[in-house]
Amino acid sequence: MLPMLVIGVISGTSADGTDVAVVDLTGAPPHLRWRLVHATTVPHPPDLRAAILDAMTPEKGTVDRLCELNVWLGEQFAEAVLMALREAGLQPRDVDLIGSHGQTVWHHPHPPYPGTLQLGEPAILAERTGLPVISNFRARDIAAGGQGAPLVAYVDVLLLTHDRHVRAAQNIGGIANVTFLPPRGTQWHPFAFDTGPGNALIDEAAYRATHGKWAYDQEGELARLGRVDEALLATWLSHPFFRQPPPKSTGREVFGRSFVEQAWRQGKAKGLSPADIVATLTALTAHSIAQAYRQFLPVFPDEVIISGGGVHNPTLMAMLRDFLAPAHVLSSDDLGIPADAKEALAFAVLAYETWHQRPGNLPSATGANRAVILGDITPA
Repeated sequence: MLPMLVIGVISGTSADGTDVAVVDLTGAPPHLRWRLVHATTVPHPPDLRAAILDAMTPEKGTVDRLCELNVWLGEQFAEAVLMALREAGLQPRDVDLIGSHGQTVWHHPHPPYPGTLQLGEPAILAERTGLPVISNFRARDIAAGGQGAPLVAYVDVLLLTHDRHVRAAQNIGGIANVTFLPPRGTQWHPFAFDTGPGNALIDEAAYRATHGKWAYDQEGELARLGRVDEALLATWLSHPFFRQPPPKSTGREVFGRSFVEQAWRQGKAKGLSPADIVATLTALTAHSIAQAYRQFLPVFPDEVIISGGGVHNPTLMAMLRDFLAPAHVLSSDDLGIPADAKEALAFAVLAYETWHQRPGNLPSATGANRAVILGDITPA
């Protein structure tokens, strides 16, 4: 099988930028071979990020704004891809394919009409680059009875399964998700689910705490200075999502701006400082991850591999090392996968699989009734 150079593109739930990964791929599962050629993140301009976050709320996500944002993101993704190619010393003609996850603005995989919405017009991406684009990855899994997420689980199994160790691949973007990775040949099978909030609540609270000066808790400083309110934390951990068994997925429609507004009111009523509220929300992310492992994994992992923006928050990482002991907590960077590029790399792999007409979902992760070929193809 001839090698392909594939670009993966995603703007995650944190909505802070476009992640791009240029990946050299050949072979087929379970002997897929990959090499990360280049990876970059192009930050969103403040007005674009504000528009994305507004689109994630029913009050402001009106049809006219969604229509405009779809085109705006398509242009942004195209600029990010072309910038990544220039940085890598490549031309569009050197690349075979783009896999674009897009920007999720609403995710509701529940009856009677389960659905999900990702923006970032693929026709614009194809037109600006001259390359075929595979997009809309989640819809086919949902049509097959799944949650449409987490899709990265399929790639986690391919790239991170260990011969001897039980691993958990934990992504902490705006929303956090885990893939359980038992060694091959054991009685367990890999599966995945969203554990709950990742950075989304922390980012929103940091923005409030600094009166708009910080878009996230820089170096985990606010959480480090604050005090965790254990009673309020226990209240938040009683949210029904945490008790719901897998398969399950969520988004900012549950753990987003409205959650933080309520949390802020509760914290202020108890006399908590802004830093205390950020610290308690940071503990919510860490506790909900650890709680999910102990409640839903068949065996506690030997290693936990963290990726996503959460790896850059030392306070959150310290909490995770504490709550996940005795597991060894490390970054995906330690295994040669840049933490900020893992999801973009994953969608390059999923696009490669779709191009070769192979299924790209993991039914044990999404709850789909069968493995299906993912995505829509926009020709070059």
